[in-house]
Amino acid sequence: MASRPSGYEWVVRDKAVVISHHGAEASVLRGERAHQFVREVERGDPQLLMARIVGGTYKAPDERRTGPKPRPRGRR
Repeated sequence: MASRPSGYEWVVRDKAVVISHHGAEASVLRGERAHQFVREVERGDPQLLMARIVGGTYKAPDERRTGPKPRPRGRR
């Protein structure tokens, strides 16, 4: 069973909603989506809502990003 999301915060800045996770900016909502977010956060669980919005597009600064490793170059 997955644990409950935590560490998300949101603030309104220059007509936009900025969502951060453990102090790092994770998403910015503007326009109608920002208004919709404010309405939804008042009705439900804010941590769960922010985690759903951020989704898989955000990685914390200390998370490793894996990918192809460079192959060592042998001597010839």
